[in-house]
Amino acid sequence: MKKLFSFMDNGFRENGFHENGYTETIRKGLDAVRGFRRGLIDGSAFSPVEKEEAVARLSDALDGADAVVVGAGAGLSASAGFTYSGERFEKVFFDFGRRFGIRDMYSGGFYPFPDEETRWAWWARHIYFNRYVDPPKPVYPKLLELLRDKDYFVLTTNVDHQFQRAGIDKSRLFYTQGDYGLFQSASRRNRATYDNEEWVRRAMAAERFIPDEDGVFTVPKDRLLSMRLPTELIPKCPDGSAAVMNLRADESFVEDEGWHRASAAYAAFLKAHEGERVLYLELGVGANTPVIIKYPFWAMTAENPKAVYACLNRGEAVAPAEIGKQSLCIDGDIGEILARLG
Repeated sequence: MKKLFSFMDNGFRENGFHENGYTETIRKGLDAVRGFRRGLIDGSAFSPVEKEEAVARLSDALDGADAVVVGAGAGLSASAGFTYSGERFEKVFFDFGRRFGIRDMYSGGFYPFPDEETRWAWWARHIYFNRYVDPPKPVYPKLLELLRDKDYFVLTTNVDHQFQRAGIDKSRLFYTQGDYGLFQSASRRNRATYDNEEWVRRAMAAERFIPDEDGVFTVPKDRLLSMRLPTELIPKCPDGSAAVMNLRADESFVEDEGWHRASAAYAAFLKAHEGERVLYLELGVGANTPVIIKYPFWAMTAENPKAVYACLNRGEAVAPAEIGKQSLCIDGDIGEILARLG
């Protein structure tokens, strides 16, 4: 962990930014969690009456908040219909599933495809259907409606760009783990990122997807898709180096100037609202990456008696007993809960 922090801090200084909300809050969260020893409150154990009371208290907390810090994980996009398996997977990856035995989009991203032409055909579809289309359910617009008159900031580990598509103010958004819409260079000498939309649309056409009347690519009626891109469509960066996805996997992840600016903005927002009535609204954050959102939210709630921590999640709505009186753990579908808030 020290090596990771050192690498990121150095990058911050090199880019001229002095406050790093990402590493600062991770440190705070890890320090706090070591002191939580009284167990967890679990929203899945609440009675229907207790759940209704929690929703009502959340509505009041939202109305009375001086500031709202949203922390969003994969569960929010899943609630909006961006599922990685089942019917949605079968609709556009049926051929990859049949040939390679892949059963979901997540595992497909790690599959050892036989060549670069096939691998990038996979990624073109994966990017397009998780970045350049709207989700089936209006969960993100509903969240924006609830936040519109609030002083808010959004921290997310999601890489699907759905906050921007819903109209969230980019200056109030920090997407920490990358963006499906960006390439970076495989060369560590090149620390830039590059927009990939034009390439994705060319690749989708090369795979024989057909745009509908709204310009959204769909599977042709004959369901005959190409699973390989022409070699000349394998993406390259402007300097000629090989392109890779701008997704955090290791220290090669490029934190570009926009990333650093957003991290500094996150730090500034938290500092500006210290000691105020802050609602930490955690949406769909699981146990896989708790250090980025969950633990820091617990820590910041614990140090501010005016703060409220709300965890909305299906099956994982929990909070430490130490902040139980300040916490609202609501188990269920996020979209349905948000719809009940007004």
